[in-house]
Amino acid sequence: MEGSGYAVTDRIEPMKAILVVLVAGLMSLAAQADPARILLIAGRQSHGPGDHEFRAGMLLIQRSLNTLPGIQALVASNGWPTDTSAFEGVAAVAIYADGGAGHPAIQLDRMNFIDGLAKKGVGLGFMHYGVEVPKGDPGRAMQEWIGGYYEHEFSCNPMWSPEFKTFPEHAVARGVKPFSIRDEWYFNMRFREDMKGIVPILVATPADAVREGPYVWPKGPYPHIQGAKGRPESMMWVRERDDGGRGFGFTGGHFHRNWENPDFRKVVLNGLLWIAKVEVPAGGAETSLASGEIEQNLDPKKKN
Repeated sequence: MEGSGYAVTDRIEPMKAILVVLVAGLMSLAAQADPARILLIAGRQSHGPGDHEFRAGMLLIQRSLNTLPGIQALVASNGWPTDTSAFEGVAAVAIYADGGAGHPAIQLDRMNFIDGLAKKGVGLGFMHYGVEVPKGDPGRAMQEWIGGYYEHEFSCNPMWSPEFKTFPEHAVARGVKPFSIRDEWYFNMRFREDMKGIVPILVATPADAVREGPYVWPKGPYPHIQGAKGRPESMMWVRERDDGGRGFGFTGGHFHRNWENPDFRKVVLNGLLWIAKVEVPAGGAETSLASGEIEQNLDPKKKN
Protein backbone atom coordinates (compact mmCIF):
# COMPACT_ATOMS: atom_id res chain seq x y z
CA MET A 1 0.00 0.00 0.00
CA GLU A 2 1.18 3.49 -0.81
CA GLY A 3 2.90 5.13 2.10
CA SER A 4 2.78 1.98 4.24
CA GLY A 5 6.51 1.33 3.92
CA TYR A 6 5.72 -2.39 3.61
CA ALA A 7 6.61 -4.00 0.28
CA VAL A 8 4.96 -7.14 -1.14
CA THR A 9 8.34 -8.84 -1.10
CA ASP A 10 8.42 -8.41 2.67
CA ARG A 11 5.45 -10.75 2.87
CA ILE A 12 6.72 -13.25 0.26
CA GLU A 13 10.06 -13.94 1.92
CA PRO A 14 8.57 -15.20 5.22
CA MET A 15 6.13 -17.35 3.24
CA LYS A 16 9.02 -18.88 1.32
CA ALA A 17 10.76 -19.69 4.57
CA ILE A 18 7.63 -21.37 5.91
CA LEU A 19 7.27 -23.41 2.72
CA VAL A 20 10.89 -24.52 2.92
CA VAL A 21 10.36 -25.73 6.48
CA LEU A 22 7.13 -27.52 5.53
CA VAL A 23 8.72 -29.25 2.53
CA ALA A 24 11.73 -30.31 4.61
CA GLY A 25 9.41 -31.71 7.26
CA LEU A 26 7.38 -33.64 4.71
CA MET A 27 10.55 -35.04 3.13
CA SER A 28 11.77 -36.12 6.56
CA LEU A 29 8.48 -37.87 7.27
CA ALA A 30 8.60 -39.58 3.90
CA ALA A 31 12.12 -40.79 4.59
CA GLN A 32 11.03 -42.13 7.96
CA ALA A 33 8.13 -43.93 6.29
CA ASP A 34 10.50 -45.90 4.05
CA PRO A 35 11.44 -49.01 6.04
CA ALA A 36 15.04 -50.16 6.30
CA ARG A 37 15.42 -53.32 4.24
CA ILE A 38 17.38 -56.13 5.90
CA LEU A 39 18.29 -59.18 3.80
CA LEU A 40 18.66 -62.37 5.84
CA ILE A 41 20.58 -65.07 3.96
CA ALA A 42 19.88 -68.57 5.30
CA GLY A 43 22.32 -71.33 4.38
CA ARG A 44 21.51 -74.71 2.94
CA GLN A 45 20.38 -77.68 5.03
CA SER A 46 23.08 -78.73 7.48
CA HIS A 47 23.63 -81.02 10.47
CA GLY A 48 20.92 -83.01 12.24
CA PRO A 49 17.40 -82.11 13.41
CA GLY A 50 17.34 -78.98 15.56
CA ASP A 51 20.93 -78.02 14.75
CA HIS A 52 21.99 -75.43 12.16
CA GLU A 53 18.37 -74.72 11.28
CA PHE A 54 19.41 -71.72 9.23
CA ARG A 55 16.17 -71.32 7.29
CA ALA A 56 13.88 -71.76 10.30
CA GLY A 57 16.09 -69.44 12.33
CA MET A 58 16.10 -66.69 9.75
CA LEU A 59 12.34 -66.95 9.19
CA LEU A 60 11.85 -66.60 12.94
CA ILE A 61 14.17 -63.58 13.01
CA GLN A 62 12.31 -62.11 10.02
CA ARG A 63 8.96 -62.38 11.80
CA SER A 64 10.44 -60.79 14.91
CA LEU A 65 12.03 -57.93 12.98
CA ASN A 66 8.88 -57.22 11.01
CA THR A 67 6.95 -56.60 14.24
CA LEU A 68 9.26 -53.62 14.87
CA PRO A 69 8.66 -50.18 13.31
CA GLY A 70 10.78 -49.05 10.40
CA ILE A 71 11.93 -52.52 9.28
CA GLN A 72 11.30 -54.69 6.25
CA ALA A 73 13.12 -58.00 6.66
CA LEU A 74 13.45 -60.40 3.73
CA VAL A 75 14.77 -63.99 3.72
CA ALA A 76 16.80 -65.67 0.98
CA SER A 77 16.69 -69.42 1.67
CA ASN A 78 19.23 -72.08 0.78
CA GLY A 79 22.30 -69.95 0.34
CA TRP A 80 23.36 -67.10 -1.91
CA PRO A 81 20.42 -65.50 -3.76
CA THR A 82 20.21 -66.59 -7.38
CA ASP A 83 19.13 -63.07 -8.34
CA THR A 84 21.25 -60.20 -7.02
CA SER A 85 18.22 -57.92 -7.22
CA ALA A 86 17.52 -59.28 -3.71
CA PHE A 87 20.25 -56.90 -2.52
CA GLU A 88 18.71 -53.78 -4.08
CA GLY A 89 18.12 -51.02 -1.56
CA VAL A 90 19.24 -53.03 1.45
CA ALA A 91 20.47 -51.30 4.59
CA ALA A 92 21.98 -54.49 5.97
CA VAL A 93 22.76 -58.10 5.06
CA ALA A 94 23.15 -60.97 7.55
CA ILE A 95 24.42 -64.47 6.77
CA TYR A 96 23.55 -67.50 8.94
CA ALA A 97 25.04 -70.48 7.16
CA ASP A 98 27.80 -73.04 7.04
CA GLY A 99 31.25 -71.52 6.79
CA GLY A 100 34.78 -72.58 5.97
CA ALA A 101 35.30 -73.60 2.37
CA GLY A 102 31.53 -73.83 1.89
CA HIS A 103 30.77 -70.29 3.03
CA PRO A 104 28.24 -68.71 0.65
CA ALA A 105 30.15 -65.41 0.38
CA ILE A 106 33.81 -66.42 -0.16
CA GLN A 107 33.83 -66.88 -3.92
CA LEU A 108 35.87 -64.01 -5.32
CA ASP A 109 33.00 -62.42 -7.23
CA ARG A 110 30.75 -62.60 -4.18
CA MET A 111 33.44 -61.22 -1.88
CA ASN A 112 33.88 -58.31 -4.25
CA PHE A 113 30.12 -57.82 -4.37
CA ILE A 114 29.83 -57.78 -0.56
CA ASP A 115 32.81 -55.45 -0.34
CA GLY A 116 31.07 -53.08 -2.73
CA LEU A 117 28.00 -53.09 -0.50
CA ALA A 118 30.17 -52.41 2.55
CA LYS A 119 31.80 -49.45 0.82
CA LYS A 120 28.32 -48.00 0.26
CA GLY A 121 27.62 -48.21 3.99
CA VAL A 122 25.53 -51.38 3.99
CA GLY A 123 25.70 -53.17 7.35
CA LEU A 124 26.97 -56.76 7.52
CA GLY A 125 26.29 -59.46 10.10
CA PHE A 126 27.59 -63.04 10.27
CA MET A 127 26.18 -65.68 12.61
CA HIS A 128 27.47 -68.97 14.04
CA TYR A 129 29.35 -71.03 11.41
CA GLY A 130 28.95 -68.02 9.13
CA VAL A 131 31.76 -66.27 11.07
CA GLU A 132 34.25 -68.90 9.85
CA VAL A 133 36.07 -68.28 6.58
CA PRO A 134 39.44 -69.49 5.29
CA LYS A 135 42.39 -67.36 6.30
CA GLY A 136 43.95 -65.20 3.64
CA ASP A 137 41.82 -62.86 1.55
CA PRO A 138 38.48 -64.04 3.05
CA GLY A 139 39.81 -63.59 6.59
CA ARG A 140 41.17 -60.14 5.85
CA ALA A 141 37.83 -59.16 4.29
CA MET A 142 35.97 -60.27 7.43
CA GLN A 143 38.39 -58.31 9.62
CA GLU A 144 37.56 -55.24 7.60
CA TRP A 145 33.80 -55.82 7.44
CA ILE A 146 33.10 -56.95 11.00
CA GLY A 147 36.44 -56.87 12.85
CA GLY A 148 37.25 -60.55 13.15
CA TYR A 149 36.47 -64.13 12.18
CA TYR A 150 36.84 -67.78 13.19
CA GLU A 151 40.15 -69.09 11.91
CA HIS A 152 40.59 -72.87 11.60
CA GLU A 153 42.97 -74.26 14.27
CA PHE A 154 43.34 -70.81 15.83
CA SER A 155 39.79 -70.37 17.12
CA CYS A 156 37.84 -73.14 18.86
CA ASN A 157 34.26 -74.39 19.15
CA PRO A 158 33.38 -76.06 22.46
CA MET A 159 29.87 -76.83 23.64
CA TRP A 160 29.47 -74.84 26.86
CA SER A 161 27.31 -72.45 28.85
CA PRO A 162 29.02 -69.06 29.21
CA GLU A 163 27.60 -66.68 31.78
CA PHE A 164 27.02 -63.26 30.26
CA LYS A 165 26.80 -61.06 33.34
CA THR A 166 27.72 -57.53 32.25
CA PHE A 167 27.37 -55.58 29.03
CA PRO A 168 28.94 -52.44 27.56
CA GLU A 169 27.20 -49.11 27.11
CA HIS A 170 26.30 -49.78 23.50
CA ALA A 171 23.06 -49.77 21.50
CA VAL A 172 23.37 -53.50 20.73
CA ALA A 173 23.36 -54.30 24.47
CA ARG A 174 20.24 -52.25 25.25
CA GLY A 175 17.75 -54.12 27.38
CA VAL A 176 19.79 -57.34 27.42
CA LYS A 177 19.73 -58.99 30.83
CA PRO A 178 22.32 -61.44 32.19
CA PHE A 179 21.80 -64.92 30.75
CA SER A 180 23.53 -68.24 30.27
CA ILE A 181 22.68 -70.83 27.63
CA ARG A 182 24.40 -73.93 26.30
CA ASP A 183 25.52 -73.60 22.71
CA GLU A 184 28.53 -74.15 20.50
CA TRP A 185 29.98 -70.79 21.44
CA TYR A 186 33.13 -70.21 19.42
CA PHE A 187 35.91 -68.11 20.92
CA ASN A 188 39.49 -66.95 20.39
CA MET A 189 38.52 -65.13 17.22
CA ARG A 190 41.15 -63.77 14.85
CA PHE A 191 40.49 -60.08 15.40
CA ARG A 192 42.17 -57.13 13.73
CA GLU A 193 45.49 -56.46 15.41
CA ASP A 194 44.56 -52.85 16.12
CA MET A 195 41.03 -53.77 17.34
CA LYS A 196 39.99 -50.49 15.72
CA GLY A 197 36.27 -49.82 15.94
CA ILE A 198 35.56 -53.15 17.70
CA VAL A 199 33.36 -53.35 20.81
CA PRO A 200 32.84 -56.76 22.49
CA ILE A 201 29.17 -57.27 23.38
CA LEU A 202 28.88 -60.82 24.79
CA VAL A 203 31.90 -61.59 26.96
CA ALA A 204 32.50 -64.45 29.40
CA THR A 205 35.46 -66.32 30.88
CA PRO A 206 35.62 -70.03 29.98
CA ALA A 207 36.28 -72.42 32.84
CA ASP A 208 39.60 -74.23 32.66
CA ALA A 209 37.79 -77.44 31.66
CA VAL A 210 36.22 -75.62 28.71
CA ARG A 211 39.62 -74.35 27.57
CA GLU A 212 41.10 -77.82 27.87
CA GLY A 213 38.54 -79.21 25.44
CA PRO A 214 37.98 -81.46 23.66
CA TYR A 215 36.33 -79.19 21.12
CA VAL A 216 33.68 -80.13 18.61
CA TRP A 217 36.18 -80.14 15.75
CA PRO A 218 39.11 -80.49 15.50
CA LYS A 219 39.51 -81.98 18.97
CA GLY A 220 42.75 -80.15 19.73
CA PRO A 221 44.83 -79.69 21.78
CA TYR A 222 45.38 -75.99 21.14
CA PRO A 223 48.24 -74.89 23.42
CA HIS A 224 47.71 -71.20 22.59
CA ILE A 225 44.12 -71.46 23.88
CA GLN A 226 44.76 -73.75 26.83
CA GLY A 227 47.59 -71.48 27.97
CA ALA A 228 45.27 -68.47 28.29
CA LYS A 229 43.34 -69.62 31.36
CA GLY A 230 41.30 -66.92 33.04
CA ARG A 231 41.12 -64.71 29.96
CA PRO A 232 37.68 -63.29 29.05
CA GLU A 233 36.50 -64.12 25.53
CA SER A 234 34.16 -62.30 23.15
CA MET A 235 31.37 -64.29 21.54
CA MET A 236 29.57 -61.34 19.97
CA TRP A 237 31.21 -58.15 18.88
CA VAL A 238 30.46 -55.14 16.70
CA ARG A 239 32.62 -52.94 14.51
CA GLU A 240 32.07 -49.45 13.15
CA ARG A 241 34.27 -48.81 10.14
CA ASP A 242 35.95 -45.54 9.22
CA ASP A 243 33.49 -45.16 6.33
CA GLY A 244 30.58 -45.29 8.78
CA GLY A 245 29.52 -48.81 7.84
CA ARG A 246 28.78 -51.28 10.61
CA GLY A 247 29.13 -55.00 11.20
CA PHE A 248 28.80 -57.70 13.84
CA GLY A 249 29.81 -61.29 14.49
CA PHE A 250 27.76 -63.66 16.67
CA THR A 251 29.20 -67.10 17.40
CA GLY A 252 26.14 -68.77 18.97
CA GLY A 253 23.21 -70.25 17.07
CA HIS A 254 24.01 -73.96 16.83
CA PHE A 255 20.84 -75.09 18.64
CA HIS A 256 17.63 -73.78 17.11
CA ARG A 257 15.76 -73.88 20.43
CA ASN A 258 18.04 -71.19 21.82
CA TRP A 259 16.07 -68.59 19.85
CA GLU A 260 13.35 -69.06 22.47
CA ASN A 261 15.57 -67.31 25.01
CA PRO A 262 14.49 -63.63 24.97
CA ASP A 263 17.96 -62.20 25.68
CA PHE A 264 19.72 -64.51 23.19
CA ARG A 265 17.20 -63.34 20.59
CA LYS A 266 17.21 -59.70 21.64
CA VAL A 267 20.95 -59.15 21.33
CA VAL A 268 20.90 -60.43 17.74
CA LEU A 269 17.84 -58.36 16.83
CA ASN A 270 19.51 -55.31 18.38
CA GLY A 271 22.59 -56.06 16.29
CA LEU A 272 20.57 -56.24 13.10
CA LEU A 273 18.86 -52.92 13.84
CA TRP A 274 22.20 -51.31 14.64
CA ILE A 275 23.99 -52.42 11.48
CA ALA A 276 20.96 -51.19 9.47
CA LYS A 277 21.34 -47.81 11.24
CA VAL A 278 17.89 -48.04 12.77
CA GLU A 279 17.59 -46.63 16.29
CA VAL A 280 17.60 -49.44 18.83
CA PRO A 281 14.83 -48.85 21.43
CA ALA A 282 15.96 -47.95 24.94
CA GLY A 283 14.81 -51.36 26.17
CA GLY A 284 16.11 -53.21 23.14
CA ALA A 285 14.08 -55.04 20.50
CA GLU A 286 11.12 -56.40 22.46
CA THR A 287 9.59 -59.41 20.70
CA SER A 288 7.83 -62.60 21.69
CA LEU A 289 7.27 -66.00 20.10
CA ALA A 290 3.89 -67.62 19.69
CA SER A 291 3.27 -71.06 21.15
CA GLY A 292 4.86 -73.65 18.87
CA GLU A 293 6.58 -71.04 16.70
CA ILE A 294 10.02 -72.50 17.41
CA GLU A 295 8.90 -75.72 15.68
CA GLN A 296 7.92 -74.05 12.44
CA ASN A 297 9.86 -74.28 9.14
CA LEU A 298 12.38 -76.88 10.35
CA ASP A 299 14.29 -78.60 7.57
CA PRO A 300 13.14 -82.19 6.83
CA LYS A 301 16.17 -83.90 8.35
CA LYS A 302 16.56 -87.56 9.22
CA LYS A 303 17.44 -88.42 12.79
CA ASN A 304 20.93 -89.84 13.20
